[in-house]
Amino acid sequence: MQYFGCHLSASGGYRAMVKTAREIGADTFAFFTRNPRGSKAKQENPADAAEAMELLQQWQFGKLVAHGAYTMNLCTADPEARAFAASVLEDDLRRMAAIPGQYYNFHPGSHVGQGTETGIAQIADALKNALRHGYPVTVLLETMAGKGSEIGGNFRELQAIMDAVGRADVGVCLDTCHVYDGGYDIVNDLDGVLAEFDSVIGLDKLKALHVNDSKNPFSSHKDRHACLGDGSLGLETFRKIVQHPALQGRPLILETPNELPGYAKEIQLLRGFTNS
Repeated sequence: MQYFGCHLSASGGYRAMVKTAREIGADTFAFFTRNPRGSKAKQENPADAAEAMELLQQWQFGKLVAHGAYTMNLCTADPEARAFAASVLEDDLRRMAAIPGQYYNFHPGSHVGQGTETGIAQIADALKNALRHGYPVTVLLETMAGKGSEIGGNFRELQAIMDAVGRADVGVCLDTCHVYDGGYDIVNDLDGVLAEFDSVIGLDKLKALHVNDSKNPFSSHKDRHACLGDGSLGLETFRKIVQHPALQGRPLILETPNELPGYAKEIQLLRGFTNS
């Protein structure tokens, strides 16, 4: 079994997101823990979170995939900005304790000239510090397209972070647009890409997928999402992903350029692949 959902607005709170997801045929969803382009977070509402957890159980949802702010760069060259990003990460994991057992996904960061090894070490240090509290959340490193000085453009960089952290509660969210733009040919060799992931990281660490087509050609090292079938990946790639035996049981999250009606259609499309 797989779980299908999309990115939803958190403005109305947890309960509202669960109900919206249900209305569009989703049984998982993603949301930003705070302003994705800033750092401001909503005031916490324990009652809302508790009601949402009841609905998630009642409607048999899969795990949710929260998303850290884009501005949270754990390996920036600015020490003050890096320390602030680390504090945001720590606060986000604390907030996730209100809806225990979910995933928290984030972009590893950009080393902005410091070098990959330094960036990996800084990301790992921030993660180890944030995870020391033992909050009931699994952290996911997102696969990136490898543009500029991004960390996570290849599987070995993600594994290096995980090795340095040395904890079981860290996994990976594979973004289909990012990996294709990053040079992993999931269109023509999905089996080969998954075999490489397994040999480098381990498929047991692949906890969730972002399901997005790409506006760019293979190995472009860019990051522009497209609706399913409107980009260089094509619908057949997503059918293979949905049906692949190594990818069962995971939440598949749409981050395509859509509004709710478009997401509902894409969720229906993905569900249809399970029976085709």
